[in-house]
Order: sequence, then structure tokens, then C-alpha cells
Amino acid sequence: MRLHRVLASLLLVAAAGTFTVGATMPTKVSPTPLDRVVPAPASVKPWGSPYRITGATAIRVDDSPRVGRIGEYLADILRPSTGYRLPLVHQGRGGIQLRLERQPKGGLGAEGYRLDSSEGGITITATEPAGLFHGVQTLRQLLPPAVEKKSVQPGPWLVAGGTIKDSPRYAYRGAMLDVSRHFFSVAQVKRYMDELALYKINELHLHLSDDQGWRIAVDSWPRLAAYGGSTEVGGGQGGYYTKADYQEIVRYAASRYLEVVPEIDMPGHTNAALASYADLNCNGTAPPLYTGTDVGFSSLCVGKDVTYDFVDDVIRELAAITPGRYLHIGGDEAHSTSHEDYVKFMDRVQPVVAKYGKTVIAWHQITGAHPAKGAIAQYWGLDDTDAAEKAQVAKAAQNGTGLILSPADRIYLDMKYTEDTPLGQDWAGLVEVKRSYDWDPGNYLAGAPGSSIRGVEAPLWTETIVTDADIDSMVFPRLAGAAELGWSPAATHDWDAYKVRLAAQAARWDALGIGYYRSPQVPWPTA
Repeated sequence: MRLHRVLASLLLVAAAGTFTVGATMPTKVSPTPLDRVVPAPASVKPWGSPYRITGATAIRVDDSPRVGRIGEYLADILRPSTGYRLPLVHQGRGGIQLRLERQPKGGLGAEGYRLDSSEGGITITATEPAGLFHGVQTLRQLLPPAVEKKSVQPGPWLVAGGTIKDSPRYAYRGAMLDVSRHFFSVAQVKRYMDELALYKINELHLHLSDDQGWRIAVDSWPRLAAYGGSTEVGGGQGGYYTKADYQEIVRYAASRYLEVVPEIDMPGHTNAALASYADLNCNGTAPPLYTGTDVGFSSLCVGKDVTYDFVDDVIRELAAITPGRYLHIGGDEAHSTSHEDYVKFMDRVQPVVAKYGKTVIAWHQITGAHPAKGAIAQYWGLDDTDAAEKAQVAKAAQNGTGLILSPADRIYLDMKYTEDTPLGQDWAGLVEVKRSYDWDPGNYLAGAPGSSIRGVEAPLWTETIVTDADIDSMVFPRLAGAAELGWSPAATHDWDAYKVRLAAQAARWDALGIGYYRSPQVPWPTA
């Protein structure tokens, strides 16, 4: 009888998951340290025992629909892998609480949050829903990577005890997707937005027009999309977004606390438009559609009134379906437009953007014209860009023009990592992971006041990018570094510490099905 009782006890222990055949002691699982997060939080204070998510855990939310939606978003992530119900409730104690507090201690700002974890539960506190959403991304990273999988995993689901207080260094933390050189479907853009959200990116810049394709429907100029959108680099079938498609992207972006920044590049990079409407050409003759990769050969006809009718109509229709603050008017590589015409064009176009309630963003060449009050210039030069050009940008910043930093030899995500990288380009140089991370936006551009820096953006141009796998291999791991440059305090910026935290992301990317470049500069896990 005693032997039977012993065997029964052992079976119960094994059923509880604390006994492993061949082991003399239960395996202890340690939670992810609070400081293992990317981007690095502003303040981390470990204390107390970890919290364990179990079948009894509930997610507590208030009556706000926005907080409820964030709760559902969190539950949708956790339920498949844990197998737990994780109901949303409005009362009770313990579990995971998402709490809006108008004046939380420490002044968190519009996007900041505080995460408190202890044996009794987890509380994420924020001033605004965006802060709660960012806090949820941190919570994801504090859980084992297997939490991202879509089937039940063994756990345990521990969150280390302590407090994180966090808020972003810069308000603008962007990523650009070029859908003109190669077209990407609504589903592909949504997938990319999910990846951006994990690292607290809050701006999605969509490059909607270029020589190779026009990607947004404009009712007053229907051939722009129907004809100008029919091609892409290499001769593929192209594509475009209907207004309903675009609005679906905007809605999904809002659910991930991303703001969509649409770009219509002009006066150059306009061959798709010129091919669609002969009147936009100075000679009245439409050029053929273009599927190559050369730049600088096209230009709207600055002297024609119809050009400004076109610009007004496009901006009016696009602004009407864009709830965000910004509209990007391009302005780069206008080599076929004289300087005089370029200035004249920008002087006429910027007020149109303002007329329809948007703030102008343009590539930094706009600083050679007359940037409108409140306009933002996006700098895409190199470390060794001509000093006079840099000084021009810095002077505009001194005069009130805001700056978004996107140095091509630092965070252009389409640059090759090494000479052997199969995708991407190398005109700005080779950009390994350390180089993409190891610079400071706050002092990058000499002469530009620190107060002029609105943030950073990591562009992905798609001359060589066709599939989701192509996107992932060029974006990861460099996107995480760009996100940290935009979010984390300068004091946390340290390559040796960062590369360890970055390496820890690998298992999460594996669980999410994200392919990535295994840079030899990063100590990736071997198993």
C-alpha cells in the first residue's frame, strides 16, 4: 500500500508539470529581466517576486472603449499560446490591469507608461491609450518568446517583479515603406504595421507615387491609378489602393497607434503621373510607363496652370481620407527641374497642403527653397554629404524648420549589410547592424539645434524588395535599433549592452515567423 501511495504521489507531481523523468529536482524557470527590453526603457527598478499568468488570470479594464480594445489586443496575443481564457473584466483585484490615470506620478506624457509587476499582479498605467499600448509591447517582451505562437505552449508565463517607467525621447519615430517601386497589398502593409508596433514605432510613411507606379486612387484623375499604377520595377503588374483600401490601412494603423504619413513625390519622381496625363508635360506628350530604377529624369511642368490643378486635387482628396497631421510632398532628386522652378513650385504647393489642414513634410532639399512655417524637412544625406548642403539644412533648422533624421548610410533599411547581401543597394555604403545603431540623433547634424529634431525614420526603398520575406530580411534586425534611437534616452545608448538585448529578440522573431539577418556582430543564441 505504501508503494502504491508513493507511485500515486509521483504521478500527481508529474501531471502538475513539476517532475521530469531523469531529473532529481524540478527545473527552475527565471523570468526575463526587466532591462532586457528593446527599445531600452527610461527607468527600470527590479524588486519583489514575479507574477505568473495562470488560468485564473483576468485582464482588468475600465469602461473606455479604447482601453477595452487594447485589452482585447493583449488577450488575442496571450490566449493562443497560454490556452487560458483571460476574460476582460471591469472589477476585482490582481491579474493584469490596464489603467488610465490623468496625472500619474512622474509625468508620463502622451505615450509614456508605468509597468508595475509583483506576485499579486501587473498594472500598466498611462495618461493616454497610446501609453497603455506601448506598455503592452513591453509586457510582451517580458514574457517568454513562445507567447507569440498561435498554439498552446507549456509556459510557465512569468513576468519579473519590479517597476518600469518609460516615455519616448522623440515624438516622431517612423518607418517608411516604398509601395511605388514594388506594390504591396493591404494585408502585407498590415503585417508590417504589426512588426513596427512591437518596437513602439508610431509613424508609417507610405511612399505612394514615383516614376514606376502611382498607388492611390484619385477620383478627379482616375488614370493615375488605373494606368499609372499598372507597372512596377522589373515589369510586374503593379497595383494600387482604392480609397477604401487606404482607409482600411489607416484604421488598422490607428489600432496599432500608428499615424499614416502619405507621400506624393513631386515635382520629380513623377513619370507615372506624366505617363497617365499628357497635359502634365511641358510638351504635351505623355512618356511611356517606366519600370527601371534610374532617378532624376522626370518633372511636372512648373509653368502650367494645370499642374497646380492636379496638385490641388490630389492633395485635397488624399487629405480628406488621412486623419493624421502630415502630408509628405517629396521634393528630392528633382534634377530635371531648374532651381528657380523648384523654388517656384514649392512656394505654390506648400500653401495647398496647409489649405487642407495638413503639415508639410518634404525631403531635405526643401531647405534650398522656402520651407513654410511649421514645415518639417526629412534629412537623408550621408555622414560625408557636402558641408554646404548640411549647413543649409542646419540653417533652416535654426530658423524653425523641424527635422526628421533618416541618414541613408545609417538607417536606410534597403542598404546592403555586406557585399554579399543578396538584396538591397549599396550607393550609400554598406550598413551593418552596429553602424545602423551607433549614432546619436541629438548631435548628428552639426549646427542643428537639438530642439529642431522631431525624431528619426527608417526608410525601406523597394527596388529589390518583392516579398514579405524580403522585407523581413532587410528590416530585421536594423529596425529595432532605429526604434531605440527614437524612443530611448541618450544615456542608455551603448552598443555592447544593446547587442545582448538585440540577440534576445531572435527567439521572438522565430516565434512570430519573422526572418532576419544573423549579423556576425550580434551574439545570437546558438540553440
